Amino acid sequence: MAEITAADVAKLRKACGAGMMDCKNALVESNGDFEKAMELIRERGKAIANKRADREAGEGVVLAKANATGSYGAMVALNCETDFVAKNTNFIALAQSILDVAIEKNPANLDALKALEIKGRKIGDLVLDQSGITGEKFELSYFDKIEAAKVVPYIHPGNKLATLVGLTRTDVDTQVGKDIAMQVAAMNPVAVDKDFVSEETRKKEFEIGREQARLEGKPENMLDKIAEGKLQKFYKESTLLNQDFVKDSKMTVRQYLQQINKELTVSGFKRVSLNG
Repeated sequence: MAEITAADVAKLRKACGAGMMDCKNALVESNGDFEKAMELIRERGKAIANKRADREAGEGVVLAKANATGSYGAMVALNCETDFVAKNTNFIALAQSILDVAIEKNPANLDALKALEIKGRKIGDLVLDQSGITGEKFELSYFDKIEAAKVVPYIHPGNKLATLVGLTRTDVDTQVGKDIAMQVAAMNPVAVDKDFVSEETRKKEFEIGREQARLEGKPENMLDKIAEGKLQKFYKESTLLNQDFVKDSKMTVRQYLQQINKELTVSGFKRVSLNG
């Protein structure tokens, strides 16, 4: 039986992040073989993850970031089961390291991001390992990105909500982009402008307006006209450029941008919240 020293345990713990007793037990079981001990901890992580696969990982963090030139931004959501783990600095650091790789490598989608590596370990496997370390289900549930002339991220305090906004000009103060990113966070628009609202959503809102008018006892021949009016109100309240600007409700978001530069507008946005 190999002698397991405190230094051996500390070395394994630094490499995998597992608890002291978990590291010691793995080293004892592997007779001091460092690589076998690492594999034991990973296998236990897979077993715990499989056992907890049906658990809801409703807590976690959402982080967003732009690259150094501000032309590309990415956002990730890393989930866990409890708020206690979500607030842990190591958990947040893991999410940040995944986001850093997304910014550096610009993967095509979530699966491509999971296949990228951090210190020689695939991100998907690295997330799985954490289940064995914490005993909770971990899940990298979301990744998306924006490319634009200028991309600005916003993370709401608490790391439960984040947004990315793409602007059409580079010569804009970052605070302008942050204002719009905060608008997206607060008002949760469905599209940049009414022309970008899906036909499915348009039809749904039109029918809702029509049914409301019918229930209010409006004449049958007036239902379409009333529904169209309600649809226009929906566009006003739910599309970004037509919303009242939260920092000055006397103007719309479009008017706010145009007073800065007539050619300035929003090319796209992303918004993710762990609370729906």
